[in-house]
Amino acid sequence: MADNPELQAKLQELDHELEEGDITRKGYEKRRTLLLSQFLGSQEQVQGLRIHSPENTTYSNNGSRTASLAGFSNRPSSSQYAPSDDYQARSPIPTAIRAHIPGSNDYFPANSGAQPPSQVSRFQEQQLGVNRPVQRLSSYGAETFIPRPQTPDYHTSREGTMVNSDYAFNPATQNYYGDQSPAGYGSPEAVSRKSTMLDSQQGYFSDFAGQQPHAQRDSYGGPHRYSSGDAFSPTAAAPPPMLGPNDLPSAGFVECQMPLEPREVPFAVFDPHNGNVPMSKFDSIGAVLRHRGKTNPKQPAYWVLDNKGKETSSITWEKLHSRAEKVAQVIRDRSNLYRGDRVALVYRDSEIIEFAVALLGCFIAGVVAVPINNVDDYAKLTLLLTTTQAHLALTTDSNLKVFNRDISTQRLKWPTGVEWWKTNEFGSYHAKKKDDTPALQVPDLAYIEFSRAPTGDLRGVVLSHRTIMHQMACLTAIISTVPTRENQDTFSSTLRNSSGGFIAAGPNTGGEVILSYLDPREGAGMILGVLLGVYGGHTTVWLEARTVETPGLYAHLISKYKTTIMVADYPGLKRVAFNYQQDPMSTRNFKKNMEPNFATVKLCLIDTLTVDCDFHDILADRWLRPMRNPRARDIVAPMLCLPEHGGMIISVKDWLGGEERMGCPLSTDEGIEDIEEEVTTPDDVQNGYRSLIAGATVKTKNQKKKTELTEVLLDKEALKTNDIIILGRTPEEIEKHKNDPNVIRAGAFGYPIPDATLALVDPETNLLCSPYSIGEIWVDSPSLSGGFWALPKHTETIFHARPYRFMEGNPTPVLVEPEFLRTGLLGCIIEGKIFVIGLYEDRIRQRVEWVENGIQDIEYRYFFVQHLVVSIMKTVPKIYDCSAFDSHVNGEFLPIILIETQAASTAPTNPGGPPRQLDIPFLDSLSERCMEVLYNEHHLRVYCVMVTAPNTLPRVVKNGRREIGNMLCRREFDNGSLPCVHVKFGVERAVLNLPVGDDPAGGIWSPLSSQRRVQLLQMQDKQYSGVDYREVVIDDRTSTPLNQFSNIHDLLQWRVSRQPEELAFCSVDGRGKEGKGINWKKFDLKVAGVAMYLKNKVKVQAGDHVLLMYTHSEDFVFAVHACFCLGVVAIPMAPIDQNRLSEDAPALLHMMADFRIKAVLVNTEVDHVLKTKAVAQHIKHTALILKINVPNTYNTTKPPKQSSGCRDLGLTIRPAWVQSDYPVLVWTYWTPDQRRIAVQLGHDIIMALCKVQKETCQMPSTRPVLGCVRSTIGMGFIHTCLMGVFLATPTYLVSPVDFASNPNILFQTLSRYKIKDTYATAQMLDHAMSQVAGKTSALHELKNLMISTEGRPRLDVYQKVRVHFAQAGLDRTAINTIYSHVLNPMVASRSYMCIEPIELWLDMNALRRGLICPVDPDTDSNSLLVQDSGMVPVSTQIAIVNPETNRLCLVGEYGEIWVQSEANAHSFYGSRDAFDAERFNGRTVDGDPNVRYVRTGDLGFLYNVSRPIGPNGQQVEMQVLFVLGNIGETFEVNGLSHFPMDIEGSVEKCHRNIVPGGCAVFQAGGLVVILVEIFRKNFLASIVPVIVNAILNEHHLVVDIVAFVAKGDFPRSRLCEKQRGKILGAWVTRKMRTIAQFGIRDPDAEQGREGMSILEENGRTGTMGGTSTIGGTSMTGGFRAAAGSRKGSMSIRSGTMQQQQQQFMPYQAQDPFAKGISEMPAGYADSIPEVPGQEGDMRQDNTPVAEKSRGSFLFGTEGMGVVGGGPNPYATSGPFDGSGIGGVMASPTDLTPKGEEEQQQVQPGHQQLQQYYQGIGHTMTSGQSYADAPAPQPSYGNKPFLGQSGGLREGGLRGRAEEERRRESNQSRQSNTSAQSEWTREAVLSLQLGEDGR
Repeated sequence: MADNPELQAKLQELDHELEEGDITRKGYEKRRTLLLSQFLGSQEQVQGLRIHSPENTTYSNNGSRTASLAGFSNRPSSSQYAPSDDYQARSPIPTAIRAHIPGSNDYFPANSGAQPPSQVSRFQEQQLGVNRPVQRLSSYGAETFIPRPQTPDYHTSREGTMVNSDYAFNPATQNYYGDQSPAGYGSPEAVSRKSTMLDSQQGYFSDFAGQQPHAQRDSYGGPHRYSSGDAFSPTAAAPPPMLGPNDLPSAGFVECQMPLEPREVPFAVFDPHNGNVPMSKFDSIGAVLRHRGKTNPKQPAYWVLDNKGKETSSITWEKLHSRAEKVAQVIRDRSNLYRGDRVALVYRDSEIIEFAVALLGCFIAGVVAVPINNVDDYAKLTLLLTTTQAHLALTTDSNLKVFNRDISTQRLKWPTGVEWWKTNEFGSYHAKKKDDTPALQVPDLAYIEFSRAPTGDLRGVVLSHRTIMHQMACLTAIISTVPTRENQDTFSSTLRNSSGGFIAAGPNTGGEVILSYLDPREGAGMILGVLLGVYGGHTTVWLEARTVETPGLYAHLISKYKTTIMVADYPGLKRVAFNYQQDPMSTRNFKKNMEPNFATVKLCLIDTLTVDCDFHDILADRWLRPMRNPRARDIVAPMLCLPEHGGMIISVKDWLGGEERMGCPLSTDEGIEDIEEEVTTPDDVQNGYRSLIAGATVKTKNQKKKTELTEVLLDKEALKTNDIIILGRTPEEIEKHKNDPNVIRAGAFGYPIPDATLALVDPETNLLCSPYSIGEIWVDSPSLSGGFWALPKHTETIFHARPYRFMEGNPTPVLVEPEFLRTGLLGCIIEGKIFVIGLYEDRIRQRVEWVENGIQDIEYRYFFVQHLVVSIMKTVPKIYDCSAFDSHVNGEFLPIILIETQAASTAPTNPGGPPRQLDIPFLDSLSERCMEVLYNEHHLRVYCVMVTAPNTLPRVVKNGRREIGNMLCRREFDNGSLPCVHVKFGVERAVLNLPVGDDPAGGIWSPLSSQRRVQLLQMQDKQYSGVDYREVVIDDRTSTPLNQFSNIHDLLQWRVSRQPEELAFCSVDGRGKEGKGINWKKFDLKVAGVAMYLKNKVKVQAGDHVLLMYTHSEDFVFAVHACFCLGVVAIPMAPIDQNRLSEDAPALLHMMADFRIKAVLVNTEVDHVLKTKAVAQHIKHTALILKINVPNTYNTTKPPKQSSGCRDLGLTIRPAWVQSDYPVLVWTYWTPDQRRIAVQLGHDIIMALCKVQKETCQMPSTRPVLGCVRSTIGMGFIHTCLMGVFLATPTYLVSPVDFASNPNILFQTLSRYKIKDTYATAQMLDHAMSQVAGKTSALHELKNLMISTEGRPRLDVYQKVRVHFAQAGLDRTAINTIYSHVLNPMVASRSYMCIEPIELWLDMNALRRGLICPVDPDTDSNSLLVQDSGMVPVSTQIAIVNPETNRLCLVGEYGEIWVQSEANAHSFYGSRDAFDAERFNGRTVDGDPNVRYVRTGDLGFLYNVSRPIGPNGQQVEMQVLFVLGNIGETFEVNGLSHFPMDIEGSVEKCHRNIVPGGCAVFQAGGLVVILVEIFRKNFLASIVPVIVNAILNEHHLVVDIVAFVAKGDFPRSRLCEKQRGKILGAWVTRKMRTIAQFGIRDPDAEQGREGMSILEENGRTGTMGGTSTIGGTSMTGGFRAAAGSRKGSMSIRSGTMQQQQQQFMPYQAQDPFAKGISEMPAGYADSIPEVPGQEGDMRQDNTPVAEKSRGSFLFGTEGMGVVGGGPNPYATSGPFDGSGIGGVMASPTDLTPKGEEEQQQVQPGHQQLQQYYQGIGHTMTSGQSYADAPAPQPSYGNKPFLGQSGGLREGGLRGRAEEERRRESNQSRQSNTSAQSEWTREAVLSLQLGEDGR
C-alpha cells in the first residue's frame, strides 16, 4: 500500500469520514474492503471447507465450485484444496498493480495488458474466428463496469492417447494435485488462478471446453431448455433493457429478494472414526481411501444384495483399497494414458463393488472416470466414448461377453480406438515395501457424469476432486448434527473449543450404515452410495430396486443391518408404505424372531425434485412410527438434487443452524411477538460471520415461540401471477384446509446447504425476484460442478449465469455477484427454506388482456403441468396419462394438452384379429371435455388437445419414475412426429392476437384501406416508369429503316430479294447433326408451295381459321408464313399427347368448335399420331358426345413443288389485312388447370414484338437465333418463326423431344453457333440440370439467357443455373429473367442490366396490408424474399395502379401492373365483352389521360436501386419491377390479403412428410382450406398442428380445414404445375380423394370468435364480441382474476366482428364441418366426365360436408364464372358459337345435358343462374342455354386474371358491380337454400378442365 499513493489517499479520506461520524463502522468496513479489493485484491487464503473458528474470523465466498473447471496446465497448482479468495478472484485488478501483489500468482505476464479471458472467448476466437465483444464485470455492490479485453491467443495441444508406449508421467513437468511444493498448503504462491475458474480469470479449461477438434454433433448437447419467445431471452448474454428517463424504478419496484448468503459449517469436520483426524487434510477421495485402508482395514465397505435380500458380495476397506491401487497401477504402467485422460467405466448397477474399485482406481491413477450407466444402449455408449475421446474402457468379464454377443447379433461395429480391460481379473496391489505406495498425482477433474437434459440430449457434467470433497464435508456435517437422543447433559451444547469443535459433542460413534437402492453409477446414488461411504468410512448396503416390491423385505433389511441412513426415492417408498397398509403382518412377520425395528434410522433421504407432503404423512405415521422410530416425522428428509448437473445435493433438512446469517426473514407468523434487534457488529465482524452480499441487513428476532416450517398452503390463483400467498403454515391450519380446491400444499426441502449462495431469479428476464414470488432457483456453491463437458456455450449460460437487479433511481440494471448455476427449478423461499413448485419446462404461460380505466393491459398467467394433470385425471374418465406444454406461435404461448387413452389404440381386440377402428366422436368429446375442465377450473384456454394410445409418448426418468417428458414431447410436436391419432383445436379461445385490416369487410382495395395507405405515404412519389421510344429501327446489314415494312411477309420478300442464297432455317437433330439447310429463296418456295396447297386443295379463303398442329420443325414455320400471305387466321397448337387424351381431346375439339376451324394442318409425325387407333377413336367418341364436327386434317410436309415464289404467284398482303383489328394470328394460352385464353395478334403487333426484341436485346444480324420449346406462343413463337426474318439471320431449330431425351443438344447448339440471345423456361433448365447437361459446352458467347416467368420469379432458379453452368463459362450477368404475360411476352426484362438479381426482404405484416416495407432478414425471420423481374423494354411503360380507384400507387405500396407498349395485344380473340375492352383501355385518373394501358391483373411494385456498373464501378440508378403474384389468386381474411404461394411455401417446408410442391391453399364457402399431399399416411393428426402453427406463425392466419391426399392424387399438369382449378373443383364437388380431413375452427363455436380479442398489426384493436359456444357449453368472453388479485377483474373485450365477417364472407358455411378424421368414399372417377358411365351421382358421396355449406360453394367456383357470390367476367368462352363471349374458355367440355335424369339434376343450378341473370336485367327462357346468356357486367374484384393459374379467391376486391353482387348474394342466401343444395352437372363439367399439352 505504501507504493500506491492513490490508495493511501482514499483510505485516509475514509478514516476521516469515520472519525467525523459521517459513516458507521459497518459502512466503513464495507468501503475499506471494496477499496482494497479494487486496488490490491485480497491475499487471504482459506483452507479446506469454509470452517468457522474463534481464531479465524474471516469469511469468504470463494466460489470454488468452479475448481471442477480447472485446466490441465504445465504449472504446479496448490498442493491442498485452497481456493482463492473471493475478491482476488472476482475483482478486476489492473494488471500493472497485480504484477506487484504478492500471492496474486498471475499466469499472465505483468506487461500483457490483458486480463485472463474465459475459455468461451478462447473457443470462439480460436476455432470460430469470432471476436468476442467487450463484456462487463462487477464486484457486488459496485456500479462501475470494467471492460474485459480481448482474448490473446492461447493454443493448447497434446499428443493423442494410447499411441506410443512412453507414458510420460514426469512429476517435474506435470501439473498434479498432490504436489508438495515448497509453498505448502494455503500459501499464496501455491494458488493457481488458472486452477480456479473464477469470473474473468479462467472461463473453462481448455481440455474439456475448447480443445475438442471435432465439430459438435447434433446428438450431443442439444438446445437450451429456456424459452426465447419473450423480449429478451434468459440465455442471451445481455442484460435486460434499460429503462427510459421517465420510467426510473420506484422503491417498490426495486424491492427484491437478495441472494441468501451461506451459513457456513460452524465446526471442523473430523473423521467419524477418529476425532483427532481432520478431514481437511485430505485433498481427494483417493487420499481418503488410503486412509481407510490403513485405519479401518477390516470394516465392511460394501454389502451387495440381490432382489431377494441375499448377500451376493462384500468387500472390506483394506481389500477395496488394495484392488483400487491395482487398477491405478495397471493404468499407470500399461495404458499409455496421460494424467487427465478419460477412461470409460462400463458396469451394471449390481456390480457396485467392481464399479467402486474402477472409479477409485481412476482417482488414484490421475485419470478422469466416465461412468456409463446404460450398458445396453450401444448408440449412447459409442457417443460417450467419442465425445470424451476415451481410449480405454474398464468393465467386467461378464459384461464384455454380453457386449460381444450383442454386437455380433446386431451386426454392429466395435467402437474404434478403444481398449477394453476386465478389472475383475486384475487382483490386488501389494507394496513391496511398507511405504512403497506411489504418491497421489491427480488432476483437478475426478469424473464426468452424463445425463439427459429435458430435451433428451446427453450432456456431460464435469466434477472435480475439490467439488467432491466440499460436498462430502457438507453431507458429513449435516449427518453428524442429526439429533438422535435427548440431551441429558446440563452443559451447553453450543459451546466450542479453540479448534472449533463442540465441547459436548460426545464420543465418536463410528461410521454410519447407508442402505440404498439408487443407481450407484450416477447422481445421488453415486454420491451417497459410493463417495460418501469412502469419505466417512461408512458401510454401504446396496440392494436392487426390485427389492422394495416384496412386502416386508425392505423393512427387514433396514432392521437387519441396523441402518442409520436410508437413501430412497418416492416410487420405492410408496410401494413399501402401501404394501404395509394393505398387509401389515407380512412386514411384521417377515422373519421369525426378528420384528422390524427402525430405532437406529437417523435420516430417510428421499431423492426428489418436488415434495409430496401427503405421502410424508403416510410414510411417517403409518410406516416409520409403527416400525418403532421415535423421530418418524423428523427423519423424513427429501433432498433436492440436480440430476442434470451431476446429482449434487443443494438442500436437505439439517440441524446446523446459522440460518440467521442468510439475510432473509425467518418468520412470517403474525401471532408471534417478535422483538427485533439489529445486530451490532464490532470493528471487524461478529462471530466470524460477514455478509457476502452488500447491502443486506441482518436482524435477529427474539421470539417467544417458533414452529419449524415444513410445509405451507399456497393460494392456487396467486401462483398464476407468480405470487406467493400463504393460506396456512401451522399443522392445524394445513390439516383443516389441505383439501380445499383453491390451495396448493407445498413442502419444504430445508435450508440450502451451508456453503451455498442461493438466489431466486425470474427465468425470462434474469432479474432478481421480489419477495414471496415464484422464480427460478439459482445456486452457487463450491459443492457444485462448474460446467458441461465440451459445451462452452451451454456452460457459460447454465453454470455461470449472472442475475440483475434495479437500483432505486438508476435506469440501468446492475449485475449481482456471484455467478450462479441455473437449476431449472421454479420455486420460492419462505423463511429461508426452499419450496419447489415444479420444473421450468413444466410451466405453461398464457397471455391475458384486459382494459382497465381505458388502458389496455397485457400480462401472462402461469400454470404448472402437474396441477393441470391432476384436474384432468380426477375429472375426465378413461384417461391413462396426460401431460401439457406450451408452444410459442405467433408471439403467443399456446397450451397443448397430450392425452393417452385406450380409446386411441388400434390394437386388435383378439390376437391376430383386425385392428380396431377409432371412435372419432368419442375422442372428440374426450378432447372437448379436457378443454372445458381446464377452462372451468384453471381458466386455461387450450390451443389443442392431441390424443395418443397408452405408453406411446416419449418418456424420461425423473427420480426413479418414468414420466412423460414435456420437452421431448414439445420437440416431437414441433417435428410433427408424435404418435397422435386425433387432434382437437380450440383456436377460438386460445388465439387472441390475430390481426385485422383497416377494412375487414372491404379488404385492402376498399376506399377506406386505400385512403389509409395514401395518408401514410402522402409524401411519396407515384409509381410509373420512364419510356424509351424507338420510332425508327435500322437494319444493321442494309441500314434500311425496318419500320417502313407493315408486315413480316413483306420483310420476308425483301430478304429473299437481297440475300436469296444465305441460310435461313436449319434443323438440328437429336445427335447434334445439322439437317439440310434452307436458304431464303428455297424458304420462299416452300412457303409458296404450302400456300398454294391450302388455296387449291383445302380451299381456304382470307378470314378462315386453320389449326396448326406441328412438331417443332421447318414445316411449322412454312405453314405459319403461308397463312400470313393468304390472310388466313393461324391458330398454332401443340401436338396432342397420347398419354393425356382425357385433357387434350376435349381441348382440341372445343377449339375446333369455338373458332370454327376449317382445316387442321399437320406434318407427318402429327398425322401419324392422330391416325393411331386409340387417338382416333377417342376423338371420334368424344366429338360424338359433344356434338362437334371434326374438320379434315391435311399434311403439308410434302406439298406440290413450286418453281415461283410467293410474290410471283400473287401471294401478297392485302391492305385490309394489315389493319390493327384484323386477326392474323391467335395465340392460345392454357393455364395449368386447362383454362384457355385466346389472344389476337395483327401484323402491327407482330412487327412491334420483333422490334422490341431486337432493340431491347441488341440483337444483330451476325448472330443466329435459336428456336426450341413452346414454339406456338410467346417468346418461343417469336424466336422460331419471326426473329430470323426480322434480323436477316439464320434460325436453328432444336426439337423439344430431342431436348427432353438429350438436353446437351441445346447447349451444344448454343455453343457451336455462338448464339448471343436465347430464351428458356425454368422447367427446361431444371430438366437439363437434373441430367447434368451443358457443363462441358462453352457458353461464354451466350450473353443473354432469357428465362420466362409469368409471375413472381422462383428464387432458386438463378442460383442453380449460375452454379451449374459456371464451368461452361456462362457469365452470371447473362442469366436474366423476363416477365411474360399473355398480352405481352416481354413486359420487363433483366437483359443486359449487367447485375445479379436484386433481392428484397419484405415485411409480411405490411405486405398483407398492401404496403412495401423492406426489412433486414436478420431482425425479421418471417420476412419474404423476392427477386426483381427487370426493367422495362424499349417502347414500354409500366405503371403501378390501384385496381379499384385507378389511381397511381405511391412508392411504398403495391398495386396492379399496367403496361403501355407497342407490343401489347389489343384484344382477346373475338371478345365482345365490355369488361375485356376495359382491360385493354386502362387509363389512370391522376396520370396522363392519353396513355392507354393494358391491365395485367398481376400485383407488383417499382423499386429504385443503385448499383455499380462498368469497369469503374460507377453507380447507376435503375428502376426495376417486382412481381408479387396474380390478384385473382389472392384471398382476404379479416381485411388482409394473402398470396397462396407464400402460405403453400410455408406448409411445404414445415414437415418432411409433405411432398415438395404438394400443397394448395384456397378459399371456398368462406373457409380457408389447406390441401396437402403426403408421402406416408401414418399419424397425420400430428402433422396438422405443425401446418396450422406454420401458417399462424408466418402469416397470422388460422385456417379452417386441413385435408390430406396421398402422393399421386394431387392434380398436376404435365409440367408438374398445380392445377388449382381442378383442385378447387374436386374439393367443392367432393370428388377429391382425401385420406383425412381435420376441422381447425369449430363451426359450433363460430360465435366463439366474438370472444377473441384481435390485435391489429398497426396497433389498433379490433374486437369480436359476444358469447362463445364450444361443444354445446356456453362460455362468456370474460376471464375473472382470483379474489385478492392486485390486478382486479379482467374481461376480454367484445365487439361486432361477426357482422363484419358476414359482410366480408357472404357465402360462409353455416353448418359444422366434420370433426376429427373424415374418410372419403372409395369411388372416384379418374377419366373425363363427358364419357357416359364415368360420372357418378354426386349425391351418393357421403363426405360429411353440410348440405348448406356445399350449396354455398357453388358460386365459389371459377368454372361457372361466379366467385364469391358475384359474376366472374374472366370465365367466358369462345367467340362465335354462342357458348360465351370473350377470350377465356372456362372449360373445354360440353355443357349440354345428356338425358332426362341429368336434366333434372340441372334444374337447381338453372334456377340459380336464372335468378342471377334476372338480377342483371336478362331473363332466360326454358329452352335457352346458359351459353346464350349475355356476358356478366364488368367487375374488377375477386377474379382470376388472364394468363394466370386459376382464380381461387373469394370475397375481397370490389368492382363497379359490387352492390349488385352483394344484393344478389343476399337474395341467393335467403330464397334459394334449396337451389344451393344440389350441384348442376354444368358446374361439375366446368371444373373438369382439359389441357392441350403445355
